[in-house]
Amino acid sequence: MPAFSSDRIMFVSSGSPESEKARDVLCAEYGTCSLDQAEVIVALGGDGLMLETLHKVMDKEIPVYGMNFGSIGFLMNDYGADKLIERLETAEPTVIHPLRMTATDKNGNEHSALALNEVSLLRTSYQAAKIEILIDGKPRLEELVCDGVLVATPAGSTAYNLSAHGPILPIEAPLLALTPISPFRPRRWRGAILSNRAEVTFRIREIDKRPVNAVADSKEIADVAEVKVSESRTHSVTLLFDPGHSLDERVLNEQFDY
Repeated sequence: MPAFSSDRIMFVSSGSPESEKARDVLCAEYGTCSLDQAEVIVALGGDGLMLETLHKVMDKEIPVYGMNFGSIGFLMNDYGADKLIERLETAEPTVIHPLRMTATDKNGNEHSALALNEVSLLRTSYQAAKIEILIDGKPRLEELVCDGVLVATPAGSTAYNLSAHGPILPIEAPLLALTPISPFRPRRWRGAILSNRAEVTFRIREIDKRPVNAVADSKEIADVAEVKVSESRTHSVTLLFDPGHSLDERVLNEQFDY
């Protein structure tokens, strides 16, 4: 990584007492700056703060280095106030391309959003959702009866996707995970691994009787009729990790962690 100036670092925190205290310590040592002046952002919190920060710097070419004050911290490094400049300059970058979601609601309104982890469709009533799945415009599954379904990036494959029994994808793999959430029919379908060039289309059946919401990371669209998901190659973000603790190493470790 290039050399960073101590006066071009922006510190953000999740707002917890611990992260706020750490931010005060770091700001006193290194100062801080605004987003417009920043060469790098140091995020103090958990994975939720990291995702929020990455969305704010999308396409700004400002890398983000996280320090963990959350519960999991999969996207974060360990906290330490010493030798921060050295840590930033030796950090290993990981570039992530988000998913683009285009959702049409039952009234015909179109909504767009980007997701770094996953796009998920979730039932919102007591009745199971019924969803048709098309890949590159070709019908592949006529009707999935389920609680929901999601498309995950490699970076997001260890998040909601993993808890739904989806596959873990290597971070550099040109792949997407398509994973059902509590499928009822077809009972034996466990999802698919797709090329990152694929476009996935979901069509909701019985919209009024079986309503479904679509969620791209934290942005939720209610009562969708159709949702299209594909990887956006025109958008990207950069995460920084300490040597030996890169995201691809964490993804690999996750597969051997019992």
